Amino acid sequence: MREIFAINQGEISAKRGRDSVLIDELKLNHHSRQILTMRWEEVCEHKQLQDLPFKIELNKWGQIVMSPVKIKHSFYQGRIQRLLESLLNTGEVMPECAINTSDGVKVADVVWCSEERFSQIEDEVSASIAPEICVEVKSSGNTLEEMEFKRNLYLEAQAVEVWLCNEQGQMKFYNEQGELEQSLLVPNFPKQIKR
Repeated sequence: MREIFAINQGEISAKRGRDSVLIDELKLNHHSRQILTMRWEEVCEHKQLQDLPFKIELNKWGQIVMSPVKIKHSFYQGRIQRLLESLLNTGEVMPECAINTSDGVKVADVVWCSEERFSQIEDEVSASIAPEICVEVKSSGNTLEEMEFKRNLYLEAQAVEVWLCNEQGQMKFYNEQGELEQSLLVPNFPKQIKR
């Protein structure tokens, strides 16, 4: 399900679509054009964007893209976070980490960051360098092409591995060389997330 949102003088309106939510330049009036090219800091501080039930990202034009999240997505995200915390005793595991990419700010569902890299990004609004592990959980609103595109963006932003979890909980692991049989950073991480 995709919804296109327009912010008009402090009001948010929506139009139904297919994959995710996008603030579209064509829907903005003169007063709201300044919203179109928001910086990530402005998105984080914008009161009307605070409690929306969507994952919010920016594309390379500064347009806001919102994706609705379902219960199964949240379950896999939480389970992956807990597994990472149990398998690694160094670094930081975080949900919903904002990362600067060549296509705007993207928000990885779960990340693991070494102590060294975390020290580099901990005071930033969005990470200037991707955490070593970036995980994306597929939802019904994502296409395989979108997931692969984000995988490449995270690797380009210096992630060491990118993990993709499909809607059945199957994990795939990638690095710059391509798909891996298992994670090289966390070799004991399961290939299937179970309830």
